[in-house]
Amino acid sequence: MHLRLWLATGQGVLFGLGRADILCAIERHGSLRKAAEELGISYRAAWGKIKRSEALLGFKLVEKAASQREGCRLTEAGRDLKEKFDRWYKEVEDNAIEKARTIFADKTIRRRRDKADGQDKHEEEDHG
Repeated sequence: MHLRLWLATGQGVLFGLGRADILCAIERHGSLRKAAEELGISYRAAWGKIKRSEALLGFKLVEKAASQREGCRLTEAGRDLKEKFDRWYKEVEDNAIEKARTIFADKTIRRRRDKADGQDKHEEEDHG
């Protein structure tokens, strides 16, 4: 089981997995262009997501490195947001998986799937 979570307001997406992936790739490559290539998205799309988040958040996520050859790097605020998002996401996902195991422990998902397949097997299962 996997979740897709993001932080948003009525004005748009503040931060999510896609933006976290972009920031991680920037950290690895020191370049937005190389990060976008790795992720299979256009430079313009990657830059647009970063800029929209920066506008909504009110602070920079990425800054130019000291020289043009070095490309770009995460700001301290960008690194901090990415780390906090990663921690929050993992905790929410772990909690959701544990809750799903508890809630669906009675094989509810299997009974629904069997019924959809035309096999009314749920009477044979433990209704515990």
